[in-house]
Amino acid sequence: MTEHRAGLSILTIVRNRSAHFANLVEGLRRSSCQPAELVVVDMSDAPLAAPNTDFPVKMVRLETDGLPLAAARNLAVAASTGFRLIFLDVDCIPLHSCLATLDDILLDQDALLCANVRYLGPNDARGIWTEHDLLAAGTPHPVRDFPRSGVRWEPNPGLFWSLAFAIRRQRFTGLGGFDERFSGYGAEDTDFGFRADAAGVRLFFVGDAIACHQHHATYDPPLQHFADIVRNARQFRKIWGIWPMHGWLDAFAEMGLIILAGNALSVVRSPTPDEIVASRRS
Repeated sequence: MTEHRAGLSILTIVRNRSAHFANLVEGLRRSSCQPAELVVVDMSDAPLAAPNTDFPVKMVRLETDGLPLAAARNLAVAASTGFRLIFLDVDCIPLHSCLATLDDILLDQDALLCANVRYLGPNDARGIWTEHDLLAAGTPHPVRDFPRSGVRWEPNPGLFWSLAFAIRRQRFTGLGGFDERFSGYGAEDTDFGFRADAAGVRLFFVGDAIACHQHHATYDPPLQHFADIVRNARQFRKIWGIWPMHGWLDAFAEMGLIILAGNALSVVRSPTPDEIVASRRS
């Protein structure tokens, strides 16, 4: 029998990915425990319909032309009621024990928890799928080293990611949530990880809490977010004294878009529409 977890809120933000959203909800339906609520911040061009579930769903509309990640996640928390929060990006499918595993740890420890994300290919999770199918198809992240089971303390706060993570509500609010000075895309989660570390909150990678990331086209480097990344990199440097997003900034510099020297980041030019199209990876 499926267990219902009082005090557990699942939070997601969505922009124009209705098929991914449907699979996320299906993953929640199949989970060994059901949350007290699902809170959805919908930034889509056309509002999404609330899904039919056995747990309450709260749809919160955020009208925007961009992708204000920090503000959207904070809005989701403000609309939620749970004492324990699990954030899932819309392209994540939580597997059967993911929610219960994270929630059990949160009940015991005041920590920042990252779920073990496996990456799916373009033909996976299309139509009818099983957990066995997703586990067979999913590949681990090449840099983030998760244990086969149990938890591992990760001392590098720069490896925190907001794709699939859990935290107690009181801790989230005590840290001030995501810093909305990071507007748009980039570095808002790295800043959050740094602030958690500075406050003595330990970052754990949880091997048994598996979420599968649904495939979608990406940009390498993400030139479509060039202005956001430059602005947020400067903000991060101002706060922490180091540059974030090294791979992306180095790629921008190699393309002649920016000059990065010491404390200074100078924009030479913006990427052209053709360069943005060329950076798209299917």
